[in-house]
Amino acid sequence: MPTPDVLEAFPTPSDSAFIIEHVVDEFTSVCPVTGHPDFGVITVRFEPRPAQAGGVCVELKSLKLYMQSFRNEGIYYEAVTNRIRDDLARLMSPTWLLVRSEWRGRGGIRSIIRATHGIVPPAWAS
Repeated sequence: MPTPDVLEAFPTPSDSAFIIEHVVDEFTSVCPVTGHPDFGVITVRFEPRPAQAGGVCVELKSLKLYMQSFRNEGIYYEAVTNRIRDDLARLMSPTWLLVRSEWRGRGGIRSIIRATHGIVPPAWAS
């Protein structure tokens, strides 16, 4: 079972607002119905809280290990996206966070799921 315990954070390096975007190009999980692998791209976009407010950013190696922990997990697209959002929001408490998952087509259907935390500015919401 994927666990947020592997996620680590480091202090935000700035008091000025900035946006971070991490893209996981080779995300895999398993369809809970068929057992077939699901392949997707996960984009995590967020504005960390300022350093003076105790803001933190997710450390990349820990994010990679966390994302890889879904590899053999039977889980729906929607659940994956919301789980990642919840775990990262809990870790960082960012000003806002958007997790976007885009899944390869199967049976002629492609899916894109978005899960947010906070108020995502329209320019960053897609």
